[in-house]
Amino acid sequence: MWTSRSVARIRLLYSVRTKSDNVASQNVCLNLVRSNDKENFLCTLLLRNPQRRSALAVRAFNVEVAKVSEKVAAGNVGVLPLKFWENTVNTLYRGGANGSNVPEHPVIRELQRAINDHKLSKMHFQRLISARANANLNFLTVKQLEDYAEQSVSSVLYLLLEVHGVRNVHCDHAASHLGKAQGIVNLLRSIPHQTRRNAVPIPQEVLIAHGVNQERMVRNRADDKGVEEVTFALASVAHRHLETAQGLLKTVPRAVKPIFLPSIVIERFLHRLRLRNFHLTDPNVMRTDSLLPLVLYWRTFWGKY
Repeated sequence: MWTSRSVARIRLLYSVRTKSDNVASQNVCLNLVRSNDKENFLCTLLLRNPQRRSALAVRAFNVEVAKVSEKVAAGNVGVLPLKFWENTVNTLYRGGANGSNVPEHPVIRELQRAINDHKLSKMHFQRLISARANANLNFLTVKQLEDYAEQSVSSVLYLLLEVHGVRNVHCDHAASHLGKAQGIVNLLRSIPHQTRRNAVPIPQEVLIAHGVNQERMVRNRADDKGVEEVTFALASVAHRHLETAQGLLKTVPRAVKPIFLPSIVIERFLHRLRLRNFHLTDPNVMRTDSLLPLVLYWRTFWGKY
């Protein structure tokens, strides 16, 4: 026979276990983002709770999907895992977010909570997955590259805005441009690490316009003016989007401005790249920005994004 004391003890044990599981899931997301997306991790840490927790869940999901995409690009079997995340999102939005019929996975558990708490849009998760399906990153035009950046990076920013309860056309416009800038910079920064595949994610129209082929981009010689011009052309596109985003931040509510901290990361990278004549493999361009944590904190304190 169940006594009131027995019931109370069971409830307490269940509560402790649930709390322990929640903390473990949070730590998994935090460590996943810290290990695989360090700069965005630093930016996310400066968000306030409880939004920070949900933001880390969104970024952890993005890391998981990106890791699958990298495996596919490297020639490993990764289609099924990508399908796994697509099916998981569909399950969460078919009522799974209120039930238990979702896979036991710490990132999914945190994502489940974030979707419940903030009513996040399914469309943005779907765009993140579909963008990563283009694992080879073969772009014919700059417009295609911008569209990829919009889907793979801006979608995360849209979700972070929703985490903060903001659905505003001015904020979305700023997030769109910032995502495009960050996406282009991410691809530029990836070029020195893609030499084994002998391919670079540069739009064909840019290569043709400057008379540069894939092989020269892979060699990336410091004295190759054509490679410098190609890098300058893409960096200029990223910079234009960054400037537009920073201009639009004047219309963004102060409470959500920390979401746009990645603008500082992009700004500092493009500055280093310009100082080194757009040579992507220059040690000063590739180095870790050791001052970034301090700069992010200082700029947040003064509200300068």
